[in-house]
Amino acid sequence: MKELELLCPAGTLEGVRTAVDFGADAVYLGGSSFGMRTTAALSDDDLAAAVEYAHAHGVKIHVTCNIVPHNDEAARLPDFLTRLDALGVDALIVADFGTLRLAQKYAPHAEIHLSVQAGVTNYETARAFYELGAKRVVLARELTIEEIAEIRAKTPPDLELEAFCHGAMCVSMSGRCLLSDYMAGRDANRGACAQSCRWHYALMEEKRPGQYYDISEDDGGTYILNANDMRMAEHLDKLAAAGVTSFKIEGRAKSEYYIAVVTNAYRGALDSLIAADGQNWQLPDWVLPELDTISHRPYSNGFYFGRPNGKQTYESAGYLRDYSVAATVDDYRDGRIISTLKNKFIRGQQLNCLEPHAAPFIVSTDDLYDGDGIEIESAPHPMMQIQIPFPRPVCKGAVLRMKVGDSV
Repeated sequence: MKELELLCPAGTLEGVRTAVDFGADAVYLGGSSFGMRTTAALSDDDLAAAVEYAHAHGVKIHVTCNIVPHNDEAARLPDFLTRLDALGVDALIVADFGTLRLAQKYAPHAEIHLSVQAGVTNYETARAFYELGAKRVVLARELTIEEIAEIRAKTPPDLELEAFCHGAMCVSMSGRCLLSDYMAGRDANRGACAQSCRWHYALMEEKRPGQYYDISEDDGGTYILNANDMRMAEHLDKLAAAGVTSFKIEGRAKSEYYIAVVTNAYRGALDSLIAADGQNWQLPDWVLPELDTISHRPYSNGFYFGRPNGKQTYESAGYLRDYSVAATVDDYRDGRIISTLKNKFIRGQQLNCLEPHAAPFIVSTDDLYDGDGIEIESAPHPMMQIQIPFPRPVCKGAVLRMKVGDSV
């Protein structure tokens, strides 16, 4: 249990710092090229800073090189891999045989991890990648817990198994999708997914152009390809018992707030699991409510417990959200929380505080002051400094948030 790793996403340098501060053991991210999220890629300078910050806090950096490269991209890979090796990244996440071989040659100091894009669904494939030099395989999201346990039993013990435990799901086989390229000219296998699966579809007969026919029981149409989000927080013990040692959170293109909330929640869950050492573990009661504070689609367990009996698709393109960020904490001085305002609120509103490595708690704003210490009735201007009396220190980087609908 002590070897369990929490692997968190980041799409910006600030996201890396957030993941590290809120409890990640390792952070995965994309560099300037060759990752599966073109909108969440760090520049060379930011990547160097990310490695420095993470390593200073004992956290590892995994870099995605998991596109399916064409000839021109394969020709540019050696220079990129050489730079990553020089930066001291801990692991490279690859999906392609050629990229694997190039990584071994040009980034010999980094571990090789096989991406979920490789579609590892059986022990023979996992064993073959191990024999080719992979330290870890990221298991396909279509596997059940029983299948994972069999893979663990029939592969070398020092081959690490990583699996997703939270975040958005893709309707395609472990993300290998052609729909986006076909419909929007954006290749999902090269990092440019347009999320065509989230669009609203209806049926049209070719001789009746413009007449759309419903293909669900809902008059609003259907989102037949729009998968629910995954949440396995309450089942981490089962994944660990099956042999998973790295628990991966999806979300490189999501906000720093998402990273903070999910990292903190799963840190609390994993720490409690490790402390229980597998004996009569119970998820801390604050974890599941905490995961409802972020924007998300309805949650499911994916395929871990077999093919879902209920609906696996969500009937809207929208997200559920319970909270929005009110302010971020800059300091604590003279009995007051010093914060920068993000969204306006009035004196007397109750705020919920998200602090690293802690369950959330309430902060009352019955007394509210501006940056000069002058009492105010409301905090109306984004980026203004505010002061809130509070009986104990609150660490820098903590987030003050409010219920959606409570803002003014």
